[in-house]
Amino acid sequence: MKVLALTKYGPLAASTRQRILLYGPALAAAGIELEVSPLLYDTYVRRLAEGLRQSKLDIAAAYVRRLQAVAGARRYDAIWVYAEAFPYLPGPFEQLVGWSGGPVVVDWDDAFFHMYDSHPRRAVRAALGRKMSALLRSASAVTCGNDYLREYAERYCERTLVVPTVVDTERYVPLARRHQPDGRTLIGWMGSPSTWRNVRPLLPLLEQLVRESGARFRAIGAGPAARQDCFEGMELAEWSEATEIAEVQAMDIGIMPLEDLPFEQGKCGYKLIQYMACGVPVVASPVGVNTAIVRAGANGLLAGDLAEWRDSLLRLLADPDLRVRWGAAGRQDAVARYSLSSQAPRVTQLFQSLDSPRVG
Repeated sequence: MKVLALTKYGPLAASTRQRILLYGPALAAAGIELEVSPLLYDTYVRRLAEGLRQSKLDIAAAYVRRLQAVAGARRYDAIWVYAEAFPYLPGPFEQLVGWSGGPVVVDWDDAFFHMYDSHPRRAVRAALGRKMSALLRSASAVTCGNDYLREYAERYCERTLVVPTVVDTERYVPLARRHQPDGRTLIGWMGSPSTWRNVRPLLPLLEQLVRESGARFRAIGAGPAARQDCFEGMELAEWSEATEIAEVQAMDIGIMPLEDLPFEQGKCGYKLIQYMACGVPVVASPVGVNTAIVRAGANGLLAGDLAEWRDSLLRLLADPDLRVRWGAAGRQDAVARYSLSSQAPRVTQLFQSLDSPRVG
């Protein structure tokens, strides 16, 4: 069986790696060959992270490549669409994917529909607010990172299932809990320039806690724009796939603040899963799937306002043994529910259950 994966970005993007590429070996072991065709290459992702302007010519060329990929999709037995096939184009373009004749599987780990139905411009809402229904109606199945996404998808597709974002817990492993080299507890956040805005409201509190407790705060992947936010005791680091796991392993506390907005309801808690897999206790906003991932008082805490954030962080900063216990519990949760080994059989079974591969 041959599957064409139409991804939004290349392998540099976490969405492509964690939602599609991570399952490649398991699919291959089951006789399912995966070929990935990104809309936008890694150069686009790098420029996005660096805050640089994108080439309109490159973007236009990307859409031409996507049209060519869809036109040639009859050579495959199934199509796996991450997010959508043609961002910011009307629904009929999404319907092109179904013309291949083979089954289509759609994967969502964000509330992509809110990019359109909640867009600030009325013209965009009018033209594109319902475009996702066209894609979902052509799908044989939809995999969703959480129940919020599934509730939307099942309006249009009969077969939906929740597949959480996972990590390979053979690689994401805890290090023996040890004192930081400088003796200062490390509060960490890992994300992207687009999600850094969720951290900004916490910065005055983090600055105060760092000053009072002697801790450090380290942000990985926030991008150049975050330099203006730095305070004494705060560190910025560029994200790199080569150092990603080591950065998480070095944390004593992992945080995931999140605004309570419609789009954020569709987030899949990837940061939390990374932290927990490495045995790091977490503090997160009680928004969306965070409330399912974080077992308050067992593997971390949920903080709904600044007072709760302060109390939660102070509690963990003051108690190294508590950090170890909650970190160990988080690790167990990650292995049981958010690991590649726990979800790969489900994804493999989904593709095996689709219509038999074409002959000839």
